[in-house]
Amino acid sequence: MITKGRLEAFSDGVIAIIITIMVLELKVPHNTSLEALEPLIPVFISYVLSFIYIGIYWNNHHHMLHAVRSVNGKILWANMHLLFWLSMIPFVTAWMGENHFAMWPVVFYGIILLLNSIAYFILAQTLVRHHGKDSLIAFAMGRDWKGKLSTGIYAVAIALSFINAWIGISLYAVVAAVWLIPDTRIEKILIEGKEN
Repeated sequence: MITKGRLEAFSDGVIAIIITIMVLELKVPHNTSLEALEPLIPVFISYVLSFIYIGIYWNNHHHMLHAVRSVNGKILWANMHLLFWLSMIPFVTAWMGENHFAMWPVVFYGIILLLNSIAYFILAQTLVRHHGKDSLIAFAMGRDWKGKLSTGIYAVAIALSFINAWIGISLYAVVAAVWLIPDTRIEKILIEGKEN
C-alpha cells in the first residue's frame, strides 16, 4: 500500500526535476558583454513566471497533503494527472521565452496553466471524497474561490492572447500574484484541529 508520505516524496521529486529542466533552458552566452544577455531576457522572464507557478503548486500540494490521513488508488491517479500537466510547464516556458512571447506559445502556456488548475481541483475533490465532507481537508478547501477565480482568469487570458499576447502574460502574472498571498486556510484548520 502506498502511504501519504511516499506520495509526497514522489511528487516532491518530480517537481524538483521540473525546476531543473526549466533552469537548463537558460543557456550561457558565449560572449562576455552585457549585450549578450539581451536575448535571454524573455527566456528569463518566462522562467521566473514558471518558477513562481511551480513554487505555488508545490506549496499548496504540500499543505493539502498535510490535511489528509491516507491516500487510495484514485488519489494516486489524480496526483499523477496533476504531475503530468506540471511536467508540461518547462516545454511551454521554453517555447514562450525562445519566441519572445509570440501569440501561439502564450496561448499554449495558458492552456497548460488552465489544465494544471483543473487537475489540482480534481485532486482536491478526490481527497475530499476519500475523507468525507466533514473532514479537515473538506473544511480547509472550503469553496476554493481562488482556484475557481484562477481557472476563469486563465480562460479569459487565453482568449485575449489572440488579440494581444501581452494581455495574456499580464493576466497569468496577476493569477500568480493572487496565489503569492499566502493561503492560510489549511494551516488554520490544522492548528484548530490540533487544539480541539
